[in-house]
Amino acid sequence: QVQLVESGGGLVQPGGSLRLSCVASETIFSNNVMGWYRQAPGKQRELVATQTNIGFINYADSVKGRFTLSRDNAKNTMYLQMNSLKPEDTAVYYCNLQILSVNFNYWGQGTQVTVSS
Repeated sequence: QVQLVESGGGLVQPGGSLRLSCVASETIFSNNVMGWYRQAPGKQRELVATQTNIGFINYADSVKGRFTLSRDNAKNTMYLQMNSLKPEDTAVYYCNLQILSVNFNYWGQGTQVTVSS
């Protein structure tokens, strides 16, 4: 059972930056996709960005040019650098790991990001 632990959320003013981290409890050797999703109050969970273990990255249109996803496979860690934050980025951000061979998803507990003046 893989555990995912997020950190880095908080309160930031519009235009500010935050960096989220997600650490996996073990190394995943099979093909996989790691990513970030977010869920705002009253809304469905939505994709923010994902990256395959071979490096292909996908971003939601709403965050392109502002957010940067990266992975450090040696540390079993994924990062989301969020710049130029907007109030509409306010949500709980969840780390996700999908094991492609079995189509199984692991989720972290979530970290709150609040963008407000």
